Amino acid sequence: MDDTDLLLIFGTETGNAEELADDAAHSAKRFDLNPKVMDMEDISPEDISETKRLIVICSTWGEGEQPVNAQDLYDAVSESEEGSMEGVNFAVLALGDTAFEFFCESGKEWDSILEEKGGKRTNERLDCDVDYDDHAEEWIEATLVLMKEIA
Repeated sequence: MDDTDLLLIFGTETGNAEELADDAAHSAKRFDLNPKVMDMEDISPEDISETKRLIVICSTWGEGEQPVNAQDLYDAVSESEEGSMEGVNFAVLALGDTAFEFFCESGKEWDSILEEKGGKRTNERLDCDVDYDDHAEEWIEATLVLMKEIA
């Protein structure tokens, strides 16, 4: 694994989280980071635990549920051993809609489980409402600066 690797994983129903992950990957190159965007369906907890830099971008579906492509991975990480995410520096960008009771619930769950399993939060979670473009862009830039500083 390269010292500049950055793993971006997304959980999405409508494609917004995937689009943001692609944008973040594009920006990461300006910070001399080596980004890799992965659908949560295509990755395992072991893949995550082996990465030093992780950005999770996840939308919330229905009444606070994980997107379909994120549910299995979330369950697997939840069931992984204590300390399984030690050495993982992570940040979570949560997408949601304040019209729903469980605003950004999936992102909050990811933020919490990664820390619980030993991961280190690099930047505070950003909870985005439907009009998220500017906020997300600023957060991504700030997070990439922090990710770049990780030795």
